[in-house]
Amino acid sequence: MADVTLAESLNLCEATIAKAKAMGIKISVSVVDSGTNLVAMQRMDKTLLLTVEASKGKAVASVLFGKPSGELAPRNDSPVMKALQIQMQGRFILGQGALPIMKDGELAGAIGVSGGTSQEDEDCAKAALDTVKLG
Repeated sequence: MADVTLAESLNLCEATIAKAKAMGIKISVSVVDSGTNLVAMQRMDKTLLLTVEASKGKAVASVLFGKPSGELAPRNDSPVMKALQIQMQGRFILGQGALPIMKDGELAGAIGVSGGTSQEDEDCAKAALDTVKLG
C-alpha cells in the first residue's frame, strides 16, 4: 500500500491553507496515512486550538471508513458508532471536513480540516487534493 508521503502531506497542508486564506477563514489541517498516523499538521495563526484535534479526528474517520467524513455524520448517533468511538478513545470525529487521499486507486491516507463551517472545511480539503499531484 502506498501511503501519503511527508512531502505530499506538506504540499497538501500548504494548498489547504492557501484556499483558507482566499476564503478569509482560519483553519487547522491534518494529514494522516492509511494507518491513521499523523504525517503533517498545520494551524494558521490565531486559529482556535480545538481545531487541531478536530482536523485530525475528521481525517482519522475518513481513512478508517475510506469515505468523506461528511458522509459518515448521519451515523454519529448509532449505538455501534458510539461503541467504536469509546473503544478508540474518541480518536475519530464523524463530521464533514475530511476527504480520503487516493494514490493509484488505493487509500493512502486522509486530509482533515477544521475552523470554518463544515462545508468550508471540506472545500479547503478538496481544493488541496485538486491542486497537489500525488504520486
